[in-house]
Amino acid sequence: MTQQPKQRLLSLDVFRGATVAAMILVNNPGSDNVYAPLEHSVWNGCTPTDLIFPFFLFIVGVSIVFAMESKKADPAQQKGLLLNLLRRTVVLALLALGMSGFPYFKPANVQTIGVFQSFLSVLQTMRIPGVLMRIAVSFGIAGFIYIKTTRKTQLWLFGILLVMYYILMCFIPVPGFGPANLNPQTNLGAWIDRSVFGTAHLWKFSVTWDPEGLLGTMTAVATVLFGILTGTWLKRKDKDDANKVVWMFTIGMLAIIAGKIWGLAFPINKALWTSSFVLYTGGLATTFLALFYWLIDVHGYKKLTAPFVAFGTNAIFVFVASGVVARSLNMIKVQDAKEVSLSAHLFNTYFKPFFSPVNASLAYAITVVLVWFVIVWIFYKKKIIIKV
Repeated sequence: MTQQPKQRLLSLDVFRGATVAAMILVNNPGSDNVYAPLEHSVWNGCTPTDLIFPFFLFIVGVSIVFAMESKKADPAQQKGLLLNLLRRTVVLALLALGMSGFPYFKPANVQTIGVFQSFLSVLQTMRIPGVLMRIAVSFGIAGFIYIKTTRKTQLWLFGILLVMYYILMCFIPVPGFGPANLNPQTNLGAWIDRSVFGTAHLWKFSVTWDPEGLLGTMTAVATVLFGILTGTWLKRKDKDDANKVVWMFTIGMLAIIAGKIWGLAFPINKALWTSSFVLYTGGLATTFLALFYWLIDVHGYKKLTAPFVAFGTNAIFVFVASGVVARSLNMIKVQDAKEVSLSAHLFNTYFKPFFSPVNASLAYAITVVLVWFVIVWIFYKKKIIIKV
C-alpha cells in the first residue's frame, strides 16, 4: 500500500536529530586527542564531521517545503509567509550575534563602563560570521527564493550559484595577491571577508579568513536549495513512494559522483564550501533521507527513533544552549593541580584517569550528548518545542 508523505515527516525529524546529536558530539571533545573521523579536514577533503553542517542546511531546505508549501500556493498568504520568514531570519541572526558576544558581555564590564559602552566594546571584536549566522542568512535567502519562484527556477538558480562560485574562486584575480587561488589566506573569499569585516571580526583561530565567510554563503544557499528541491519531490502526489525513493537514491548517487569529478578541478572543501562540496554532501544527504524515509515513513520501522526525534524537534534550542553551556564551563575557573576551566577539571577528574587519551576525550563527548538527551527527552515527553 502506497503512503503519501505526511505534513511532518518522522524520517526528517530523525535525520535532523541524528545530525544535531552528532554536532554536539564533535563540538565537545574532552581534550585535543580526538579520533580522526571526529575532526574536520585540515583543508581539502571531507571527514564525517564535515558532513554535519551541510546535512543540517539540507534539512533546513526540506523543512522549508513542508512548512511553507500550502501557504505558498495561496497568493493571499504570501505576504504573511514572507514576514514570518523575515522575522525568523532576524531572530536567528540576533541569536548568532548573541552567541558570538556571550563570553565577553560580562556583568562586571557593565558595572564599570555601562551597558552601552560595554556593548560597543564587544561589537568591536566579536565574530560576525559563524555557523548560526550562515544558517540564518541561507535560510532567509533560500526561503525567499522558494516562496517567489517555481521549481524550475530554483533548479536553474541552484546550478547558477554553483557555476558562479566556481568562476569567482578559480578565475577572478585576488587584489594584492595576484592570480585566483584556493589557499586559506589568499583566496578571493578570504580577501572579501577581511575587506568587509576586518580581521577583528573573523574566526579567532584563523584571524585572516573565516570558514563561514560571505562568499561561501552563495553555495551554502545552494545546499538549502538542494534540500528544497528534494522536499518538493517528496511532496509530489503523482508519484508513489517506491518511485520517489528510487529517484532520490539515483539523484543522490549522481550528485556524489559529480561532486567527486568536479572535485578534481575544484576540490571538495568545507571551509570554502566549494561547489563540489555542495554536490557531494547534498548527494549523501539525499541518500540518507531516502533510506530513512523508506524505512521509517513507508515501512513503519519506528523503534529507536524517539531519542533522535527528541533532538530533532528542538534542534535550534539544543544548538544554542549547548554552545552557551560549553562556553560557560570554559569560563568558570577552578583550582586543580593548577587553575583550569571547569570543563577541564571534570575531564581530568572523571575521564582522563580511566581511559586512553582518545577514548577519554570521546567518553567526555558522549557524556555531554547524554546530558543533553536527558534535557530534550523531558521536553519531548512534555511536548515542549522551542521555536524561533
